[in-house]
Amino acid sequence: MGKRIVYLFLMIFSFSVAMSGAEKRFTLVIDPGHGGHDSGAKGAFSYEKNINLNVALAFGRYVEQNCPDVKVIYTRKTDVFIPLHKRASIANKNKADVFISIHTNALPGGHIARGLETYTMGMRRSDEKLSAAKRENSVIMIEEDYKEHYEGYDPNSPESTIMFAFMHSRNMSKSVELAQYVQKNVCAIAKRPDKGVKQDVFLVLRETSMAACLIELGFITTPDEERFLNDKKNIDKIAKGIYNAFVQYKNKYGKACDVKYKPLKDDDDDGPEVKVRPVEKRKKADRKEDDEKVSSKKARDKEPEDDGKPVFKVQIMASGNKISTGSSVFKGVEGIDTYNEGGMVKYTCGSSTDYNEIYRLRKSLLDKFPQAFIIAFKNGEKMDVRQAIREFKSNK
Repeated sequence: MGKRIVYLFLMIFSFSVAMSGAEKRFTLVIDPGHGGHDSGAKGAFSYEKNINLNVALAFGRYVEQNCPDVKVIYTRKTDVFIPLHKRASIANKNKADVFISIHTNALPGGHIARGLETYTMGMRRSDEKLSAAKRENSVIMIEEDYKEHYEGYDPNSPESTIMFAFMHSRNMSKSVELAQYVQKNVCAIAKRPDKGVKQDVFLVLRETSMAACLIELGFITTPDEERFLNDKKNIDKIAKGIYNAFVQYKNKYGKACDVKYKPLKDDDDDGPEVKVRPVEKRKKADRKEDDEKVSSKKARDKEPEDDGKPVFKVQIMASGNKISTGSSVFKGVEGIDTYNEGGMVKYTCGSSTDYNEIYRLRKSLLDKFPQAFIIAFKNGEKMDVRQAIREFKSNK
């Protein structure tokens, strides 16, 4: 008993040391649950390990494409087995700021459930037979020397549970907030039933020294849920929701000099291209491709701004400090301009009084900057883009 207590306090001390490091790049560790010979839960036609990996990689891509100041680390990117204690170790060794573990839920035969739930490390409120943590923790039985790696862990021991709850108390509020962001954003974008934020003793979370949560995407043992979780469009929506949650968390807790990011939208919020009656009737195929190329080039080359008319631009990024327009974060895009607002430096591309030109320019930039959106200025002052579009239409 004495050795166990000493062991637990040494872990607490090591966490404190790890968290007192010097300033560093914001680091996200993404953990796709299970893998290799550990398939996780099984559905009628799929395995949990594959669903977890598909969503994790899609989520990671969004971060990598849109958050150049974030270091993304995966506990696995292929179908390999990684023990639970090594997953936490990867996050701790890299001094991660956020740890997100992705899993898929399951129930025994005869039980049906639907929806998303997100967990943080905490004391189990009841000895649930269908506890997600009990099922996820059972993977240690196929690990070599699991008794050595998980010494001091006894889910039925108040001593063990209280000690680990204390270890996580420093990050508990942030972990819960991160989990709430996940629930809100994923349920909104992917239209998932909201099963709420919960706490339980997950071994993969117990040794992490940063804000951490574990997402249960849905129930692979419920037929319609399994189909939903294997659909590419739904995987993308779930990943986009997790990304938005991460952005919301990072924008609040990241350093002031870090880039502030705009969450991705499920739909095109800039609205459709404005249709205006042409001066002359033209055939459908009349130099359409050439027109689009000329339009895009004119927008990039920044046409002269006409006084009294709204000028449209594409905003692609915002930062707390100045970034060289030749930086790799702009991915080779030319014609970058800046303006200051709210203590931030905001980066734009293109400038035209023709909304349709900027609309098409934004479309051409979406592969590199999916978060890009249209803004408008009038006489050098920023204005509501909806009003600017109305004026553009009336001027036509």
